[in-house]
Amino acid sequence: MTVFYCSVVDQKRYRKATSFCRSVQLLGYTVGSVLGQLLVSFNLLSYDNILVLTLVLTTIALLDSCLLPMPQQSMFFHRRRPGQNTATEGRRSSADGTKHARISTISLEGMRGEEVDNSRERGEAVSEQRETGPQAVDFVESDGAESCTKVLLQLWNDFRQCYSSRQLLYWSVWWAMATCGYNQTINYVQVLWEHVEPSQNFSIYNGGVEAVSNLMSAATAYGIGFTEVRWEKWGELALGGFSGLGAGALFLMTFINNIWVCYISYAIFKSLYMLLITIAMYQIAADLSMERYALVFGTNNFGALALQTIITSVVVDSGGLGLAIIPQFTIYASYFSFIAVLFSLRGLFTIWRARRHKTQTPPDTNENVKL
Repeated sequence: MTVFYCSVVDQKRYRKATSFCRSVQLLGYTVGSVLGQLLVSFNLLSYDNILVLTLVLTTIALLDSCLLPMPQQSMFFHRRRPGQNTATEGRRSSADGTKHARISTISLEGMRGEEVDNSRERGEAVSEQRETGPQAVDFVESDGAESCTKVLLQLWNDFRQCYSSRQLLYWSVWWAMATCGYNQTINYVQVLWEHVEPSQNFSIYNGGVEAVSNLMSAATAYGIGFTEVRWEKWGELALGGFSGLGAGALFLMTFINNIWVCYISYAIFKSLYMLLITIAMYQIAADLSMERYALVFGTNNFGALALQTIITSVVVDSGGLGLAIIPQFTIYASYFSFIAVLFSLRGLFTIWRARRHKTQTPPDTNENVKL
């Protein structure tokens, strides 16, 4: 949702638009968490019925999305190209269809304007061949294959051009690595809570904790939209520093055998991640044209899921190490510590290089003349 909203606003408003959309999304999570906590705490529904309710709400959302208007054009398919209007009108017109079909066919054959004027009869013959018989089908199929090839080539060229930017590449690497660790944490955090404080001995507040953490995350995501920071200079250092705080929160969850410490640490960890991912989204979007948002964001999320699959196969699955929950979270906390060190060093290098470039920049010639 954030990507498509930011694609229709002015570049100066990327930051606020991204923070607004992220905040609304997290507020929706908050409502769902509060509802789940109330249903469990007051025994209004069983767990099976809660799953059925979730399925019903998801189905309603799916049906509602199907009713949304579909785009008539896109960057890769159904694009308007030179001569396409003439060809379309030729296929749809009944009064002078022969004339338009002849012009369309000649233009698709790659003839020059002079050949159109000098080869009217030949164009009519070609037009009749295109309009009748199986040759028209062959022509459409070859054009479709060529179109798909052009789309793939354009995707590859855009991919190379986007990630040729070092700044965008570093932010994308953090996105993939941090999202992988975040997904792995939220997938198994309730197993950790069950290990620290079994539910049969304690009234669980998992839904309430999720609600509080989502509300805190929404507040941080909303607030970051009003900060004026040169993220191209300080962003990588912020990625490293806040990732380090998240790693510290994970270490507290792992080694402090107290459920309330786990709850508070989880809320801090989630808020820090949502803060950074909001910054990363508009920082990356600011360097892209709107046609490339889906390509870059989709690639980053795919990289995160691929990395998460590898970590799950090695750390969690019985076919790999099959570690218990405490060693698992020790690895996750160490993983975020590695991210923190990596991007802190990169951020310090960026700041040092910027200051060095500033000291080596010669003074303005206009100032020299005045002196």
